[in-house]
This record gives sequence, C-alpha cells and structure tokens, in this order.
Amino acid sequence: MDGLLLNTEDLYEEVGKELLRRRGKEYRDEVRSRMIGLPAPKAFGVLIEHEGLHETWQELQRETDEIFESILEERLATMSGVEKLLETIENQGLPKGVATSSTRKFATRALGLAKIMKRMDFLVTAEDVKHGKPHPDIYHAAASLMKIAPEEMLVLEDSENGTKAGVAANAIVISVPNVHTQHGRFEGAHMIADTLHDTRIYELLTEASKSR
Repeated sequence: MDGLLLNTEDLYEEVGKELLRRRGKEYRDEVRSRMIGLPAPKAFGVLIEHEGLHETWQELQRETDEIFESILEERLATMSGVEKLLETIENQGLPKGVATSSTRKFATRALGLAKIMKRMDFLVTAEDVKHGKPHPDIYHAAASLMKIAPEEMLVLEDSENGTKAGVAANAIVISVPNVHTQHGRFEGAHMIADTLHDTRIYELLTEASKSR
C-alpha cells in the first residue's frame, strides 16, 4: 500500500520529521530506510533504538496517527499508474487485495479516502498475522484468501522488506521502488520495474488471465 498504491511514504517522511522535531532531533535517511516496510512495533523499535527515545512504540504510534490525520485528507494521492493497473486487473477478472504493514485502522482510512478500499477483495494487515514483513506470513494469508497457491500469486512491492516477504512466500514478486526505497536490495524479485506503467507487469497479468 504505502509507496506503491498511495503516496503515504511521502507523508510518512513529513510526519517523521515533525515527530522528531518535537524532540529536538532530525529524521535521518539511514534510520528511515531501516523502518520502511516493517510493521509498527518493529519500525518504531528502530526509531527508538537509533534516536534514544524514551516513549513506547504505542505512544509514538498514537502521536504519529494524530499528525497524519492533520494532513491526510489534503495531501493523500494515488501513485502514478494505479488506476490503469486496477482497471486492467478488474477487466481480466483477477482477484486482488492489499497486504500491508500498516495498521488496519490506518489502511482502511487511507484506502477509503483514495476510493480504493471498495475495489479490493480483501485487506490483510500486520495485525492479522503472527509475523509481519519481511516474514512471508502476510502473503501466505493473501494467497489463502484468494484460494490459490502462493506460487500463483503476483506480488507488487516497493520496499526491500516487502520484497523479502513475497520472495519468502514463493510468490512471483515485482519490485517497484520509489524515491524512498530505490537504494534497497530486491534480491529474488522476478523483476524490478521503474513504475506501475511497466509493460512487463501487464504481460504477466495477461498470462494469468489466460491461464484461469
């Protein structure tokens, strides 16, 4: 979701800067890169460890949510290529869903504002599985909801941790890095696409629809 369907990674950067500004600190790129794609407890754990914060991850989560809410409606946008991608999947009659490290509350809110939630067959969050990304649990759950084997599932991921999760689940993974994740390692990915407009994504979708 974050950084692939929605521009929330851009907003997370603003929120992170404000969170640390209140504490007289800077939001460093090297810390942020370690957080991307992780479920909240682990992501905030990285922040707490590297910045020497005294709050719990739950307290930081609540404050983050408050800051996010103040900018979400005005600043939220879909990433380039999302509408075309969703239309193609729908026209080919393929199942689709979101598997995200965000909380269910935030994911539902953000996807709802972007008018994407109602178009999805399911939503799986880090709260729904025992182990979040980079573990494969969330993609095993997604495959189960689609009633297919993980090897038949196409996973689109923007982050290194998300790519690791998809690869560990034995899914076909296409990594689509953004400005925040472009320096990550995407080992095991079927391919790395510049954007969601990459024609190779559509070739795979066409193959999938023909094999149904």
